Amino acid sequence: MTDLLLDVQNLQAGYGGRQVLRQVSLQAGKGELIGLIGPNGAGKSTLLKALRGLLPAKGTVKIQDKALPDYTPQELARVLAYLPQHSQVPFAFTVQEVVLMGRAPHLRWWQREGAQDKRVAKACMEYMAVADLAGMPLNNLSGGQRQRALLAKVLAQQTPLLLLDEPASGLDLFYQEELFRFCCELCEAGRTILLVVHDLALAARFCSRLLLVGNGGILADGKPRAVLKPGLLSQAYGAKVYVDFHPQTGHADIYTKGRDSQRKLLPLLMGGAES
Repeated sequence: MTDLLLDVQNLQAGYGGRQVLRQVSLQAGKGELIGLIGPNGAGKSTLLKALRGLLPAKGTVKIQDKALPDYTPQELARVLAYLPQHSQVPFAFTVQEVVLMGRAPHLRWWQREGAQDKRVAKACMEYMAVADLAGMPLNNLSGGQRQRALLAKVLAQQTPLLLLDEPASGLDLFYQEELFRFCCELCEAGRTILLVVHDLALAARFCSRLLLVGNGGILADGKPRAVLKPGLLSQAYGAKVYVDFHPQTGHADIYTKGRDSQRKLLPLLMGGAES
């Protein structure tokens, strides 16, 4: 792979003695927008945490041909930005203060943000459409506004690799699509992004590549049309999955059908007798 940025070989990781991922290997090159898809509990978030070094793991992770343990925390924060699924921000920090925190890896411990750092933070807030909220406490914002502000903080790190865990969570339809457009623009400019996606139709439209995670590993890796196959998805999600691509737009329609066993329970749930 040309312009190889991330190289993962035989990665194993889990929680509390439970192995979630077994022998995961993948590579990512410059400019790729890679969607991690799969059922709940498959290990998508675990994979991102292991790549960030937040979990005990076996195997090899290299970023820019340097092993993960060989980075100092500040060095790692200059090459990799991570947005967790649930971000906790204590105290009443404003949006601007939070976004400026993204500049910390580029400063000495005794330095304060300079004019260039403030310009970068302002540009990131404008890019994520939260510049008008700069003086607001982050924790006073709606879920969608808060998520966009945290994304602006991640952008302010100016790293070549971004790991985003469900970044579209809490966003309405417009901002979900805007987020993916922003990601496409960043990748076209040379960034590499791995993000967890639950909306398979959005993943099909915007991602250059998909990794289907399940059964402790990667079940499929390739372009969206190659991965979004009914057989592969049915295997991963444990249910019959149907996939149609619109002949004009090329957009994917991905759906399942309800189980008869569930319908039989409805009368009991509604206060009657089980049928």
